[in-house]
Amino acid sequence: MNILILGSMSFSTEMQETGKRLESLGHCVRLPEFIKDYLRLKSKEDMHKAAVKNKETYDLFKRYYELINENDAILIINKKKKGIKSYVGANSLIEMAYAHLLDKKIYLLKDMPDMDYTDEIKALKPVTLNGDLTKIPQRVGGR
Repeated sequence: MNILILGSMSFSTEMQETGKRLESLGHCVRLPEFIKDYLRLKSKEDMHKAAVKNKETYDLFKRYYELINENDAILIINKKKKGIKSYVGANSLIEMAYAHLLDKKIYLLKDMPDMDYTDEIKALKPVTLNGDLTKIPQRVGGR
């Protein structure tokens, strides 16, 4: 399956590691734009500044819509952040909505988060993997 990995850029290391694990399971993986740049940044503040700049400079909302359309599924890396277990940020929610509108499969690496917009996340019908990447089928449409 062709899978686009998404999530908070503060999870860049986890995205890269997850991508390698998925490839070892036979999937084709696409990582977020500029991930190599984010991996070099040390502070959350620098990462945030880079993310804001890239969103504005490269119109990443449109770019990610295109990338989601080109793949079979998205996998959201949703780890603990801001004191919230299985955090899904605003950008990830937007990307999940794009995937839903494009009839793409949506996976969450961890459990469903408990957030103000959990109902909206649930309405997009993501599959929670609880960390088990083998739950992702090799073929599109597989369960």
